[in-house]
Amino acid sequence: MPEMSDDERALDRLASERDIRNLIARLAHLADDGDIDEYLDMWTEDSSWSAGDGVQHTGREPRRARVHAHRADGTQGPGTNSRHLNTTLWVAFDDDDHARAESYFLYLRDASTAPHVKMTGRYLDRFRRTPAGWKYDGRQIVLDVN
Repeated sequence: MPEMSDDERALDRLASERDIRNLIARLAHLADDGDIDEYLDMWTEDSSWSAGDGVQHTGREPRRARVHAHRADGTQGPGTNSRHLNTTLWVAFDDDDHARAESYFLYLRDASTAPHVKMTGRYLDRFRRTPAGWKYDGRQIVLDVN
């Protein structure tokens, strides 16, 4: 594959940043009211996910179990009226195939009746370019202490 020019590399970075921003937004939509398989397809097979409570999952099937558990307990998913909101997002590239992003989040409950902020924090995300496009390679959730 021929070397990219500076202009081509700049355009690739812009397109990649757009793709990563869309990935972050889509993940929030899917967590609140979407298809679990589509949600899982947004992650690399060996990606990791860790929460502020010390819970960590690596790989697709542990992540699937976590999503099912959150849907069963009413934390997220269709009918829960939850909303994951991201804001103040920045994206940085480590190289052509690896990136990271940081954003603040607000987690709302009862969004359709009496919205209230249940939790806030920060997402520390890692991404890897794959043959299928950019995917999550890891997410660390840092909760704000209330």
